[in-house]
Amino acid sequence: MTKALPQGSTIGILGGGQLGRMLSVAASRLGFKTHIFEPGANPPAAHVADTVTTAPYSDLNALKGFAKSVDVVTFEFENVPADALDAIESIRPVLPNRNALATSQDRIVEKDFLTGLGLKVAPYANVETADDLKTAVETVGAPSILKTRRFGYDGKGQSRLKTNDDAVNAWGELGETPSVLEGFIDFSHEVSVIGARSQSGEVVCFDPGENVHRDGILHTTTLPANLKSSQRMDAVILTGQILNALDYVGVMGVELFVTPTGLIVNEIAPRVHNSGHWTQNGCVIDQFEQHIRAVAGWPLGDGKRHSNVVMTNLIGDEVLDVEALSTDASVGLHLYGKAEAKAGRKMGHMNKLTGPAS
Repeated sequence: MTKALPQGSTIGILGGGQLGRMLSVAASRLGFKTHIFEPGANPPAAHVADTVTTAPYSDLNALKGFAKSVDVVTFEFENVPADALDAIESIRPVLPNRNALATSQDRIVEKDFLTGLGLKVAPYANVETADDLKTAVETVGAPSILKTRRFGYDGKGQSRLKTNDDAVNAWGELGETPSVLEGFIDFSHEVSVIGARSQSGEVVCFDPGENVHRDGILHTTTLPANLKSSQRMDAVILTGQILNALDYVGVMGVELFVTPTGLIVNEIAPRVHNSGHWTQNGCVIDQFEQHIRAVAGWPLGDGKRHSNVVMTNLIGDEVLDVEALSTDASVGLHLYGKAEAKAGRKMGHMNKLTGPAS
């Protein structure tokens, strides 16, 4: 794609969760229609999208019909099956490209890619067999964390090793599936950068946010992050380096550990990201509009922040506090329309403005 999509065009989105919902809202503000493809019935995005196809990703006929009805396809999660992408790409472009997807879908591929760029990651070793596990423990040691190579998120697909003796049990807990053993590192805090790259190669990054997790799930993102100006610049530069190396189009989240010896890349996410939700109230152009602009071939927004912000996820029954939160004039509420407040389930988030940008 080289020409910008005109208003009235339809953007296809694979996945109908809260990220698909917020992408649909952003698309509608720019005059676009959205078509959601989602296996589950009545997803959050269905409440705001123009069209919804409910079918499994294995239904190639449904995928092809979906592709024919849209002008470009993007996604809200990174574990899109390869066969589904094959069916769609024969008809319409998918952005970001599948190389970015393939890189992020496998933790070993991702870490090899990052180290190949000269970026720092935590010590790691591949684990596919019992012998690999033994070698990994000898190389990486403990404390460490064993993660499945694929399909892990929000603390799922992970098991901690306090000592080397925990390795066999940890691998058993993960079903002895291909995994990566990651060494612990000495870091003071985690930050993330939300970066965007256009079809013409323009790169724009939002300010780094400081993240705090609770029970493996992002709890808060605070702007500005506790960073020196040199660290802030390094974080933005390395994010641009990753985007360019992948010939990326769209928004990406890059999570980083701040250590005494520099920034270490934790992981990348080739999509709009939970730690970027603060942009909805802290910037004129938020991460969702930025992503739509990129995949539609429009110019990117500048990403400038006008306010200090604390984004807090509303997990489970925390969403029941909405009535009280709605009386706070400094709070912007974003609720996902999920029917049931389950433990550990992201029900919404709030952005509390704490003053002008500093």
